[in-house]
Amino acid sequence: MTSIARTAARLLMGVAMVGAGVAHLTAQRQEFRAQVPSWFPIDEDLTVLASGVVEIGLGLAFLVLPSQRRLVGALLAAFFVAVFPGNIAQYVEGVDAFGLDTDSKRLIRLFFQPVLIVWALYGGGWLRRPRSDD
Repeated sequence: MTSIARTAARLLMGVAMVGAGVAHLTAQRQEFRAQVPSWFPIDEDLTVLASGVVEIGLGLAFLVLPSQRRLVGALLAAFFVAVFPGNIAQYVEGVDAFGLDTDSKRLIRLFFQPVLIVWALYGGGWLRRPRSDD
């Protein structure tokens, strides 16, 4: 059963990442630009486009390369850690995007990033219970 849950988590994460990446490049590009911290040294639009391409690539890899799920899961977790400063900046700078139009909503959003990290690691096969030899 755990294998089915892990596979489902991996596939769902892959689809979500591809969708988010496509959104970076198309309909929600402006919203994603609002999440780039003001202090980030790379142009907002270039950052959004590049992160969208990375999300599509990682999402596709999670979907079609199950033999590489551990590597891809680790890369996804690292990606979620790398973009977390953008979420913090959105809260600290009070930037509205994606319906996060109050400090409370932006603060609550911060607590979902660890969920994404754990999800990526779980889908990648990193979080396993030790097998008993009973």
